[in-house]
Amino acid sequence: MTKNSLLFTVIGVVMTLVLVACGGSSSSSGDADETSIVGNDIEGATELTFWTFASQHVDLFEEAAIEWNEEFPDRPLKLVAETYPFDQMHNNLLLALQSGSGAPDIADVEISRFPNYLQGVPQLLPMNDHVEPILDKFIEARFDIYAKDGQYYGMPTHVGASVMYYNKEIMDEAGVDIESIQTWDDYVEAGKQVVENTGKVMTTVHTDDYLPMYQMVSQRGSDWFDENGNLTLDAPENIEVLQFLHDLIYVHEIAELTPGGEPHAEEFYAHMNEGNVASLAMPIWYMGRFLDNMPDLKGKMVINPLPAWEEGGFRSAGMGGTGTVVTNQTDDEELAKDFLAYAKLSEKANEKLWTVLGFDPPRWDVWDNDVFKEDNSFYQFFGDNIFDVLLDVRDEINSVNITPSTPSVASEFGTNIFNDVLRQQTKTAEEALRNAQETIEANMQE
Repeated sequence: MTKNSLLFTVIGVVMTLVLVACGGSSSSSGDADETSIVGNDIEGATELTFWTFASQHVDLFEEAAIEWNEEFPDRPLKLVAETYPFDQMHNNLLLALQSGSGAPDIADVEISRFPNYLQGVPQLLPMNDHVEPILDKFIEARFDIYAKDGQYYGMPTHVGASVMYYNKEIMDEAGVDIESIQTWDDYVEAGKQVVENTGKVMTTVHTDDYLPMYQMVSQRGSDWFDENGNLTLDAPENIEVLQFLHDLIYVHEIAELTPGGEPHAEEFYAHMNEGNVASLAMPIWYMGRFLDNMPDLKGKMVINPLPAWEEGGFRSAGMGGTGTVVTNQTDDEELAKDFLAYAKLSEKANEKLWTVLGFDPPRWDVWDNDVFKEDNSFYQFFGDNIFDVLLDVRDEINSVNITPSTPSVASEFGTNIFNDVLRQQTKTAEEALRNAQETIEANMQE
């Protein structure tokens, strides 16, 4: 028995004991933090259970259930939505699927955990009959990350399109025309102008979160793994991106290490909010972080595509995500699949991904619908070109390859790679990534 299989066996035993102690049933594995029920008063309604780790996702499904029952009174459903802590939900779901009982009808699965549910024969139902007729209306890469052998199992929650957030006040003071920044070389030259004319930095480089680098790697057409799951951490393109981040600080001198290490740190929020940084590359879902944590930047920030690595190159990437699935333990396969498609794939559903959750919906053909033109807090903060930018880059988003070893890659970046290359400068980008490649490959073989 390998170390990994032994570890999973131990986890399985522990989780089984937890289920017994909690009196788990066919519809629940332990007590949910929150339980919401829609359609409880409808006679003859078919019950569908939904598990999630994000309470805001319940709002989306509650609205969908209410509207479903109004639109299809001959097929009423009772939605029981249960919210669990992140690890508990994913562990319970995996155990239930492998044991053959205890799984919900529908469940959210976060992108980094999704490969665990695709190993062997997936205990999930493919949604191809709903996806294929409308796939050309979606950012296809967002389906690919939840697919196996041509079968689409996870329905995406957002595009997660990466963009550049510019502080226009700083850029104007520096005399930089934001629209002139088309490539990363342009970005470097603009950064030198920002430093010279304002004394502020163009950006910060993160050392505790690999996503900002990952989006730049994806732009290059590279990844941590290839399509077959082989580790490609030390690919030449990845080395070049890490070297570029190093050079922003120590060669071009237009950047600094991120206060707090990551773009979600309180120290960074405060630093950015005080107007000390001219730009930040993050996915569109990061807009909410500005509203919640950097209110003084309202009206100062604008959104543009990422600079391309070369003229005509990709100017975005798709980062993060949650795929919603139908399990093979549902008692009403047709209803569960039809309702999931209604809640995540329809035009109305994709509009609600924006109006309810504030996410960039993966169905791009709705982006110029009237609802996306209605004034809201995001437009008031960033201006009214958000979906113009998204439409501009919609065909420039590569698929990413997530595997069970992705967490090991994240750990190597946080503990060794960024420390050695960016903080201590004790290794070159090439040395650090090759060392990490060897370490992770050794672990994968155990």
